[in-house]
Amino acid sequence: MNRLEVKHLKKYYTSQKAVDDISFSLAPGSIFGLLGPNGAGKTTLIRMITGILFPDDGQIIFNGQPFNPDNDVAYIGYMPEEKGLYKKMKIGDQAMYLAQLKGLSKAMALERVKHWFIKFEMQSWWNKKVEDLSKGMQQKLQFVTTVLNDPKLIILDEPFSGLDPVNSNLIKDEINQLAKNGSSIIFSTHRMEQVEEICDHIILVNKGQKILDGSVTSVKQQFKENIFSLGLDSDPASTESQAFEVIQVKGHQLILRIKEGYKPNDVLHHFLQQPVGINSFHEILPSLSDIFIKLVEGTPLARQFQTANA
Repeated sequence: MNRLEVKHLKKYYTSQKAVDDISFSLAPGSIFGLLGPNGAGKTTLIRMITGILFPDDGQIIFNGQPFNPDNDVAYIGYMPEEKGLYKKMKIGDQAMYLAQLKGLSKAMALERVKHWFIKFEMQSWWNKKVEDLSKGMQQKLQFVTTVLNDPKLIILDEPFSGLDPVNSNLIKDEINQLAKNGSSIIFSTHRMEQVEEICDHIILVNKGQKILDGSVTSVKQQFKENIFSLGLDSDPASTESQAFEVIQVKGHQLILRIKEGYKPNDVLHHFLQQPVGINSFHEILPSLSDIFIKLVEGTPLARQFQTANA
């Protein structure tokens, strides 16, 4: 049974189709990348999944049943890009308050807060105020308050914003562990390298519509362009061939594109006939950033998306 099913979801505003007939499903333990340019409809989609907004049409199925915000939000953890913390409130008191707001008893809330504060080395922060923390420290607190109640569905919007590499890796490890423990995670970001590292499945939305859906591996295979890297131990006698074209030379490394109708073995055969050693030969798959830029190119949001991933 899927953790979450979104079926033909729609949300229209007066001058805009914010979400226009989007469907997808999310299995338990999956890390799901929700991607797209600013203004593509991601935030509206998340707000419907969390019960903040109601769809104009379509259906949300949570744990096999029609989504009921009154009951189901207790099993959802949502970390928005905009901070939802009380700046003047002490951190320990705030974590306790939010844990109990999510239905935990005071004793259980204290146990969970202490557990996460120790894990993230936040014990000394207990009596500090949010306004006294750096952006990165606030981000760690926001993550902790999102997962305190052990939610079955976790939605993270730009969770690594403001974090240094050490704390980014800490959060990544916890995301992977939460998924291993059965939580389903929706991960929204503009950082494509993080998506490739963390997510097992992605969808791309643009102008309110889903334009790509699949595993990270299958998406990259779908958009590959027969480009290979060939490493040699010396300069070849010839790089002219009907089977391929050389598109870049980096010392003794050739970046080449195999032409239609030919195979990688044709490339190897060409160079094995020459007095040159082959050190490496592998296919270069496109990055998710390259794929997404290509898909939104020519739309009003293409330039904005490229800038976000620069």
